[in-house]
Amino acid sequence: MAVGSEGAGSGAPSPSPVTDCAVYVDGRRLPGLRDHAEALAEVRRRGDGFVWAGLYEPDAARMQGVAEVFGLHELAVEDVVHAHQRPKLEPYGDTLFMVLKTVRFVEHESPTTANEIVETGEIMVFLGKDFIVTVRHGQHSALRRVRSELEAIPERLAAGPSAVLHAIADHVVDGYLDVSEAFENDIDVMEALVFAPGSPISAEQMYLVKREIVELRRAVMPLATPLRRLAEGSTPLISDQVRTYFRDVDDHLTTVTERVAGFDELLTTLVDATLAKLSLQQNNDMRKITSWAAIIAVPTMGVGIYGMNFDFMPELHWKYGYPAVMAVILTACLVLYRIFKGKKWL
Repeated sequence: MAVGSEGAGSGAPSPSPVTDCAVYVDGRRLPGLRDHAEALAEVRRRGDGFVWAGLYEPDAARMQGVAEVFGLHELAVEDVVHAHQRPKLEPYGDTLFMVLKTVRFVEHESPTTANEIVETGEIMVFLGKDFIVTVRHGQHSALRRVRSELEAIPERLAAGPSAVLHAIADHVVDGYLDVSEAFENDIDVMEALVFAPGSPISAEQMYLVKREIVELRRAVMPLATPLRRLAEGSTPLISDQVRTYFRDVDDHLTTVTERVAGFDELLTTLVDATLAKLSLQQNNDMRKITSWAAIIAVPTMGVGIYGMNFDFMPELHWKYGYPAVMAVILTACLVLYRIFKGKKWL
C-alpha cells in the first residue's frame, strides 16, 4: 500500500485511504515507509512506541480495512464514513473516538458581498494504547504541519498517542482563534454600515453573516464538553502529563466561545437595527405616497365634478369660470403641499 504525505488530499483523494503512516519509538520516527498493518505489527513486536496513521476521506470499503487492523468499533467507523458529525468524545472499549470540527476563514473583499465567510471540515480521531488514527474531511484540515512540528520535538511525541491528540486539538482551537479574529473585523464593518446614514446594507446581507456565525458556533460550542472531559481525566488513555496541556486548550476554547457568543448577540442586535431602519424607511415612503395621493386627489375631484356634463352647474357659463376653477385647484394643491412639507412628510 503506497503512502504519501499528510498534506495529500488538497486535490483529488489518494488511491489509498492512508496519506501518511509512521511508527514512533521514544518520540522519533522510524525510517522507512509502512502501511498501517505493517506499522501496527512492528509496534506490537517491539512492545514499545505507537503508530500514527492519517487518512483522507476514505470510503466505506477502505475504512473497513483500516478498522479491522486497529479493531475500531463499527458505529464509530460508520460516523467516519458519513462525516457531518458534531464535536464529541466517545469511548469504545479500549479505544477513544473524538470528532473535531475545523474552520477556515474564506477571504473576501467585503462581508456585504461575500457568499461564504466560514468553511468547515472535520478531523476524526481514534486513540488507542499504541496507535492513533486520524481521518480528515475537508481540504483545509491537513495535519502535515502538526506532524512536522511534533517530529521536531521528540520529547513531546515520547508521551505517546495522547500527545498527538493534544497537538491536533490545540491546532484546531488555534484555527478557531484565527477565524474569530478575522470575523471581528467583518463585524466591525457591518456595525459601521448599519448605523451609517443612507447605508446600502440590506437585511439579507445581515442574515448571511448571521448564518456564518451560527456555522462557527456549531463548530466551537459542542467541543467544550469533550475537552473538559479530557482535561479532567475521564479516560486512562490520556496521561497525567498530557492532561495538563488539555487544560490550556480548554482555556483557549473558552476564550473563543465567549467571543463567538458575543458576535452572535451583537449580530442579533444589528439585525434588529437593520429591520428597524427598513421599517422606518417604509413608513417615510408611505407618508410621501399618502401626501402626493392627497394632493393629486384635489384636481381629480375638480375635473371629475366638472366632467359630469350637467346643464345647470355653478359658473358653467361664466366667462372666467375655467380660470377660477384652475386657480382654486392650484391653490388647494399648494396649501396641501405646504402642510405636508411642514410636517416633513415630503
